[in-house]
Formats: sequence, C-alpha cells, structure tokens
Amino acid sequence: MRYDDSIIEDVRAANDIVDVISQTVQLSRRGSNYFGLCPFHNEKTPSFSVSPAKQMFYCFGCGVGGNVFTYVQKYDNLSWTEAVKQLAERAHITLPTGGDAEKEKQKTDRRKRLLDANKEAAAWYYYRLRSEKGAAGMQYLQQRGLSEETLKRFGLGFAPLSRDVLVRYLREKGFSDAEIVDAGLAVRDEKSGLKDKFWNRVMFPIQDTNGRVIGFGGRVLGEGEPKYLNSPETMIFDKSRNLYGLMYAKNARKGLFILCEGYMDVIAMQQAGFLEAVASLGTSFTEGQAALLKRYTKEAVLAYDSDEAGTRAALRAIRVLRGAGLRAKVMTLAPHKDPDEFLKALGAEEMERRIRAAENAFLFEISVIERGYRMEDPAERTAFYKEMAARLLQTFPEAVERENYLQTLCAKYHINADDFRQTLATIPAGALQSAAAQQRENVYTRARKARGEEGVKSQRMLLAWLAERPADFERIREDVQVTDFTDPFCARVAEMMFAALTEGRFQAAALPDRFEEEEEREQCALILNTPVVIGEKEAEQSQALHDIVLDVIKRAYDKKLKEANPSDPSYLSMTIEGKRRLEDFSRRRG
Repeated sequence: MRYDDSIIEDVRAANDIVDVISQTVQLSRRGSNYFGLCPFHNEKTPSFSVSPAKQMFYCFGCGVGGNVFTYVQKYDNLSWTEAVKQLAERAHITLPTGGDAEKEKQKTDRRKRLLDANKEAAAWYYYRLRSEKGAAGMQYLQQRGLSEETLKRFGLGFAPLSRDVLVRYLREKGFSDAEIVDAGLAVRDEKSGLKDKFWNRVMFPIQDTNGRVIGFGGRVLGEGEPKYLNSPETMIFDKSRNLYGLMYAKNARKGLFILCEGYMDVIAMQQAGFLEAVASLGTSFTEGQAALLKRYTKEAVLAYDSDEAGTRAALRAIRVLRGAGLRAKVMTLAPHKDPDEFLKALGAEEMERRIRAAENAFLFEISVIERGYRMEDPAERTAFYKEMAARLLQTFPEAVERENYLQTLCAKYHINADDFRQTLATIPAGALQSAAAQQRENVYTRARKARGEEGVKSQRMLLAWLAERPADFERIREDVQVTDFTDPFCARVAEMMFAALTEGRFQAAALPDRFEEEEEREQCALILNTPVVIGEKEAEQSQALHDIVLDVIKRAYDKKLKEANPSDPSYLSMTIEGKRRLEDFSRRRG
C-alpha cells in the first residue's frame, strides 16, 4: 500500500537517519557528515557517508545510497511497506488501515498470534520441567552442570512423553488448531489428528533479538532420533537468519562473538561468563546469520567441535564470514571435543586464554590442508607449497595484505620468501581453482582413505553389505553392536540402520535423508555404496560376511583394549570377555 505523503513524512521526520544507522554501523563525525564502514560491501577504509542535514546516506565505494527507508529496506531485507511499518513502530506512530493495509494488519495479527502461542508453549514447557513428569529432564540438565539461574535465564523446559497434552492446553488458551500447527508446535496425523511436535525432550526456547520466542530446539532423552529436533520454518522462524543466544550476546560488548555449534555449548559458555557466545540453529552457518552477526561485531572466534566434522564446519563458516567481510579466528579445544566439555575439564580461565590465542582463519585453513600431505616426502611438500601459494592468491587480491601473509607462511614453513614469490608468479590468475585441485585430493577424502585401510573399511563394507542384503541382518544381529563401529559417522549410520532393520522398515535410499547436512547425506550415500564382493555361492557369501563382521568386532576390541587402563580392576574381565566373544563368534560362524 502507498501511504499518504504526509504520513510518510511524519515517519521519516520521527526517525533521524544518524540515529537509525548508528544502531548497526559505527559512525564517526567528519565535518558536517558522519562516516563509517559500509554494511553493504566489504571495505577497510570508511567510505559510507551519512548526512544529518540531508537525512541521506551514500557509499562512495559501492554506490548505494538513499534515505532512512532505503537503508532499513536494504539492511533488513524488507519490502518498502515493511520498512515503513518498522520505522513507524519505532517512532510509535499508528499507520492508517484499509485496502492493502488491512491485509498487512491481518498478517501482523497472525504473526502476533503465533508469537503468543510460542510464548504460552515456552511457559508450559518451563513449568513441566519443574513438575514430577519433568524429573528426568531436570536430572539431565543438572547432570550437565546447569545452575537454576541458567535454567531460568534460558527458559529451559521439558516436553513430557504424551501425544497431545500441549495441543489440548493451547486449545484451552483459545488457540485454533491452524495456529498451533502454523506456530510449529504440532503436526497433523491422518489417523489420530493433531499431536504435539515435541515429546520426551528437554526444550530450548529460541528467541529473537527482542526476546520473543520464535521457535524451539528439543533434545531427546535416552534413545531416539533425531537427537536434536528443531521447530520447522514458520512465519516467525527462519533458521538461516537467527542465532541462538544472540539476545544476550548482542549486549556483551566484548568486541567479538564466539560462534559455537550447539545449544548446550552456548549455555555452558554464557554460564561461565562468556556472554558473547552464539550458535547456529541445527544447520550450517549461513550468509544470513553472518549478516546478522555483522550488525554487532567485526570479528568472530569459532569454537567448533575438535573432531573432523567440526573442522569441516569451521572451514565452511570461515568462507561465509569472509564473504560477509568479518574477521574470523579459530580456537583449539583439544584435547576436549566441545566448549561444554572443555569448560568442565579446564575451566573459564583456560577458555579465556584459548580465545585470546585463537588462530588466524587463513593460517588455520593452511594447517588443515597440510594434514593432507606427507611433509617428509619432498614431492608432496612441494605440492603443498604450490597449493598454499594458490590459496594465498585466491584469498588476498590486495598485494600488501598478501605480502604480510606470505612472510608469515615463509617463516612458519622455513621457505625462502623470494623463492615463494616466484612460485606465486607461476600460478595463472584464472586457473587458481584448477591449480589447487590438481595439487591435492580433498584432505578429508585422503584421511578417510587412510583410515579405511586401517579399520574403517570393514565397518563401511558391513553397512554397504546390509544395505544391499538387509535380510542378512538376522544372521548377525546377535553378534555385532552399534558400539563396535569405532568411526563416529559409521556408528551414526549403523544406529539408524539397525533400528530400521529391527523394525522391518529399512530402505537404503531413505537413510541419507535422515541427515540434515548436505555433506553428511553425501557421506552416508558414499558408505552405502562402498564396493563389496559378496560372491555367488552361499558358502562364499557366508565366509565373506563372517570375515567382515569378525574384523569389525576385533578392531573394536583392540581399540577398547588400547584405550583401557591395565591397572583398572575391570581390565582383566574386559580382556577375558572380549576374547570369549571373538572365540564364540569364530566358532559359530567359522
């Protein structure tokens, strides 16, 4: 709707452009205007000008300019009408209704109803945690070391093991079935009608920057998939444009944000005093989330899990942060897996030290690439140097910055700087991607191949065998366990596969869809398609399956034995039990 010019002028006059823009851009006065770093493109020298006299902004770097409505439109990715409404609300101005405005009012009213439904649900989950039916949830959270103050701060709750108890409560509060479903709190079942979306889960309310509950994350208690379940995308919840914990982190004023992977990591960090911690919402870190971060900071420290999956996620996040014009660093949590585990073991003081010592993102990327090469081999070392040179050119087009990194890399890897500059000169600017691709296989592919030769291969072969011949599961189900899969990802696949096979609902083609990350779906598909020689004769098939299962069990036993403490009283019984298990299996199947 096009509002009357007088109304538009009232809204514009009530929203000083310097005040509005200074909420998201650090401005400094220079003469009669204000200047800052442009939020719409990556720059290091301020070229973004705001004129209080004209009530206009203009970027001399990218050419973007306009008035306060234009700025809000571009910055928050809104329509013109939405920008007017947002600024009118900021100035407490009531806009006229009628025509399209009536439709906008209906949309606004609908959003409010969904927010109200989520608010009621959050309160309901909160009180259920403190009831007799929430005892298991309370015990879990207390075992995780969370204080009562933290439970209240984050509004943690519990969804009991019940089919529609929340649905019935919200109906009593006056919410329609359509509103309950649209809020993401229930799902429709053709046979039984409306049922709760979450049950038997510890509940994590997800709040926007204004403190409104826009969705939930639920952590299952005991066995069950998925381990974490998030609200679906709704009118009020967009996972790619929100961050868990941001409501508190935005006021931390630490000059940086700590980017974690999960809810518990953020809660543990903030409980320990690191209020600047946030996390993405069950997905890979997105451009929308980076843009959200950029409103409040120029730098992010990644505190991702120290395992292979965490490293992959960190590399993806670095690229997104760099694209948004944010500086990134990576802290090491080793020898611990995640921030929660780290804090319990080493405490806040050591966490602070690790944050201060966080590694430059580009140097972290290079160190990850290095893992894919055998540096003792001159040929592979040379290939590594060439890829490092290609990455340097790709990442830093500006000569001065590139030279700074060049000197750092040469010092770290003991390379003559002039020789390295000659290597840079040999790489065609238009062939950087292909040059890098020719110099190496992906570090994770190489690592997986290496591990496959050392034990993971048999685990993958067993999963691929069962994907092809699910009926054979009955032959081995008493002999092999999920805990025999020492590779974490194989164990996840095995857990899902074994559960489906036990229930008689297994479909190989559906298994990759159980994973949210695209890379994980691809990895699952790769495992299920691992080449396996089954053989034509029954005796050959039985022997092949026996050999694969035996190798899986034996390697799991060897790993367990290697990690155990010989002085532990249970060490002897564990050794005897492991050998007996191997002998029994060999005797039955041999």
